Amino acid sequence: CCPQLEGLCTFLQLSTYPEHLLVRFCSWLLALTPDLSYTSAVILSEQLFLRRVLSLTQPPSRHLMAALTSFCSKYSQPFCRVLVGAILQEPGEGTEQTKLVCELVEECLEPDSVRLVLSQVLEVPLSEKLLPIVQAVLGRQEVLPSELFDLLVLTLCQHAPAFAMSLNYAKLVMAMLTMYQNQVT
Repeated sequence: CCPQLEGLCTFLQLSTYPEHLLVRFCSWLLALTPDLSYTSAVILSEQLFLRRVLSLTQPPSRHLMAALTSFCSKYSQPFCRVLVGAILQEPGEGTEQTKLVCELVEECLEPDSVRLVLSQVLEVPLSEKLLPIVQAVLGRQEVLPSELFDLLVLTLCQHAPAFAMSLNYAKLVMAMLTMYQNQVT
């Protein structure tokens, strides 16, 4: 029912729904049984949040943050695929978007979704904008699968010359050496 759901979202103008009503709409979605399918959750993530998050120039409103965290609490995998993926692909600084992803990583996401965020970050060229996200992931002190940990170490090593003067990179390496000292050789 993907085309029908996309058509319904367009008809209801969900992407322009007022933020205070977005919280109620998300509460209604979370109460549905059975749960939404992965594909439906992806479509709703795009329709409800993508445009809003990508256009942030200041911190999100409390209504938007409440809607994001409630939807993310139940549908974190599709949410991360859509929003985090789009934020990582977005050119430029994206300061508010980066802060939002860090906040979600630190406070909302389940361990599997935290690992998904890290794997998404490691799929794109590492930049100064992404370092705080990796730092937030490490701050969760989750056990990383060996493949993901090895990829993180390799990526940090490969980008060391480019970040020679970066304080964020230095903090990230120190955190990595502190938290995973038994695994780093």
